[in-house]
Amino acid sequence: MADDAPDMAHAHLLVEGNRVARIFTAAETAEVDALQAQDPDLRVVDGRWCVVYPGFINMHHHLYQTLTRNIPHIQNAKLFDWLIGLYEIWRELSETAIDTSTRIGCGELLLSGCTTTTDHFYVFPQKASAHLLDVEIRAAREMGIRFHPTRGSMSRGRSAGGLPPDDLVQHADTILADCERVIDTYHDPEPFSMCRLILAPCSPFSVTTELLAETAELARARGVHCHTHLCETLDEEAFCLEMHGCRPLAYMEQVGWIGPDVWFAHGIYFNDDEIRLLAESKTGIAHCPSSNMRLGSGIAPIPQMLAAGVPVGLAVDGSASNDASNIGREMQMALLVHRVGTGVDAMPPRHVLHMATRGGAAILGQPEIGQLRPGAAADIAMFRLDRLDYAGAMSDPASAILFCGSGPRTEMTMVNGEIRVWQGQLIDVDEPDLFHKANQLTDQMIAATEQKTGIRYR
Repeated sequence: MADDAPDMAHAHLLVEGNRVARIFTAAETAEVDALQAQDPDLRVVDGRWCVVYPGFINMHHHLYQTLTRNIPHIQNAKLFDWLIGLYEIWRELSETAIDTSTRIGCGELLLSGCTTTTDHFYVFPQKASAHLLDVEIRAAREMGIRFHPTRGSMSRGRSAGGLPPDDLVQHADTILADCERVIDTYHDPEPFSMCRLILAPCSPFSVTTELLAETAELARARGVHCHTHLCETLDEEAFCLEMHGCRPLAYMEQVGWIGPDVWFAHGIYFNDDEIRLLAESKTGIAHCPSSNMRLGSGIAPIPQMLAAGVPVGLAVDGSASNDASNIGREMQMALLVHRVGTGVDAMPPRHVLHMATRGGAAILGQPEIGQLRPGAAADIAMFRLDRLDYAGAMSDPASAILFCGSGPRTEMTMVNGEIRVWQGQLIDVDEPDLFHKANQLTDQMIAATEQKTGIRYR
């Protein structure tokens, strides 16, 4: 995915430390042999019958939602009803729940070739620890993924015309003070950083106008990016028209939420003029095709955005509206959904690969990730193709995982020069143990919710 670089067959890639040191062509095999002879301790990974990509970048997630997947009560609900139903369960979030859900989501992402992920964390139950984001950051660090956590927020509860219950929102002063704290504690702005903080109010219908403006001002003063949901549903559009007298993007522009340091999740209902504004201002979009289909929200005009020059990355979104954290599956959905109603040539596989790599890297302002070239980060996703899933697909190995199979799992995933998945298994993670721990937590949270609400969720 490096600029103007062709696909390479029978190539060799040398990693030193946390960076790609050199890429050898097939004609330079003798040099590779000499390198191995000079250093017999050099670890060699056999990539025959494999395809290698730069590690994929996930631009929007809610890791805590891995504990609330596939719940019958909200399986057929649209966004607002889906949220109202799930807020009741999310009131039961704890440090243990956040730690476990983060490990599950990061594990799924690593297994599907994702090496960098953002996460939109905005649920802080009043009865829980105020430092749930700290728990998430520590768990992601131990999983070894390159992490862009967001200090999310909700300040407009139901009593003030918002959607979330009042006991899930925080006062603006509390939110802004904690934004400062987590930036001071965890944010690393340097190239090859493994943790960069983002500020991310939840949405126009759960945050006050004042907090949106103050968050943008704080983010720019501290040199961090801004992120939120926008234009996901027609209900949101109606909310903004009634509450603020304008469409969602115009409202966000009024409060300073436009520019290359801002990206929005979804962006389904932008019109032509708004797409031009996004392109001119270099405001980014995180495309979430599976979530958009799962909730019946709509199909984002991504081909038009790409043609206009809008920065677009790919995202799995939360695991309660997907219901997975598999970036390979998301790439398959992105490839297919835009061919319906738009045109069979509307989304070539290379556009999908670009969104999943260079597109996300550009929005995050990290040119060292999302491509394989000397000096780039050693973030690598390697998929084995000598399987029945890909039989007959070798005329274009680079596109095989997009057209064939279902939710591909990597043979190897490397992050920052460290192998995190080997032969299709997470390093130092007991998957069955994590599975059972998650199910136990989910059962406890749903049981507590059913007892309090009288609503049957299962």
